[in-house]
Amino acid sequence: MINRRFFLKSGGLAVVALGSGLLPFPRFLVRAATETRARGKKLVVVFQRGAADGLNIVVPHGERAYYDLRPSIAIPRPRRGAEGRVLDLDGFFGLHPALDAFKRLYDEKLLAVVHATGSPDATRSHFDAQDFMESGTPGLKSTRDGWLNRYLQSTHHDDESLFRAVAATTQLPRILSGSAPSLAIPDLARFGFGSHRAAGLAKQGLERLWAGSDDPLLADTARETLDAVDTLKSVDPAQYGPENNAHYPGNDFGRGMLQIAQLIKADLGLEIAFVEIGGWDHHVNEGGASGSLANLLRQLSTGIDAFVRDLGDRMQDVVLVTLSEFGRTAAENGSRGTDHGHANAIFVIGGAVKGGKVLGEWPGLQREQLHEGRDLALTTDYRDVMAAVLFGHLGARGLDRVFPGYSIDSGGFEGLL
Repeated sequence: MINRRFFLKSGGLAVVALGSGLLPFPRFLVRAATETRARGKKLVVVFQRGAADGLNIVVPHGERAYYDLRPSIAIPRPRRGAEGRVLDLDGFFGLHPALDAFKRLYDEKLLAVVHATGSPDATRSHFDAQDFMESGTPGLKSTRDGWLNRYLQSTHHDDESLFRAVAATTQLPRILSGSAPSLAIPDLARFGFGSHRAAGLAKQGLERLWAGSDDPLLADTARETLDAVDTLKSVDPAQYGPENNAHYPGNDFGRGMLQIAQLIKADLGLEIAFVEIGGWDHHVNEGGASGSLANLLRQLSTGIDAFVRDLGDRMQDVVLVTLSEFGRTAAENGSRGTDHGHANAIFVIGGAVKGGKVLGEWPGLQREQLHEGRDLALTTDYRDVMAAVLFGHLGARGLDRVFPGYSIDSGGFEGLL
């Protein structure tokens, strides 16, 4: 039976309490998007939680110090016809061999790399670094909202979609937290009220609130929740089939990327999407051309490649960016892994991207060139990269509201898009 805790306010969400389950729903949702808005530009952010090893992902195979620092886990230099070696990009940088799907995107000019980038804060705490990167205010713990939510706030419009911002996660990530409405939907096919009986009870309760509540917030929330569920039900996500021979990996990340593709092709007005993939904290037995890192990179690249293939011509309207809270130490440790470092590599993928390039100033890997004598030094603040995407792709203005207290280097990445 529905009790007095039917609606619980929690940040930007209302939570429906039914029996033993809690189902998240949007708190402030508005009208469905117009067709013009629905087919607008999209940004997808993929977060690699755990601090990915950028030096073994985008390998500086032209620098001897890389091989001196990593005697057992370095990726062998490229050699024509040989497997398990760096996939050369420009004679100096190359991709891990597990990223052959990314190499195809690079060759098709759909993928660009920004190296030696990340958050300028020097913390080696996963929790703090992720918080700083998602809040967009490195070093400042008092920021209440995420930078993607501030973008949504700064570009609010009256015909926003119910599904303007969606995370394919169980909980709303820090990057999307704030006053602008966002949804966390881990499974499109199960977005609703659970069992048939529970659905009937929930809908009856929501309809009563909509029709007769003295609290306008509860009435609006009830109506908007029903709208969201009905809108998605009409799309019938369970019947979705990828196009263009795209094959998503059968893991959580692959399912998340497939879900975002579904929402985009359903023309529900999605503009901002978030997907995450964990497991990048390789202190022990990271592996070189094969092993733990290689397996994870294969999941990442095949999931994103399937997404690109599935969307086809729609990728002209989509830019996807990968982020990770920090990189790894330049030198391998005694356990054939790497420890918490500093700068990293970012992938930027999409039809609007001027791909086939490795961007950013390379700082070098000699000891005197390393950050604190141990990490890849940072030469590009990730906020400059994201500002270039927000400005050049989504047409955002007033970026000082998105990244408060930071002066954007507007000329640094004019050639990215």
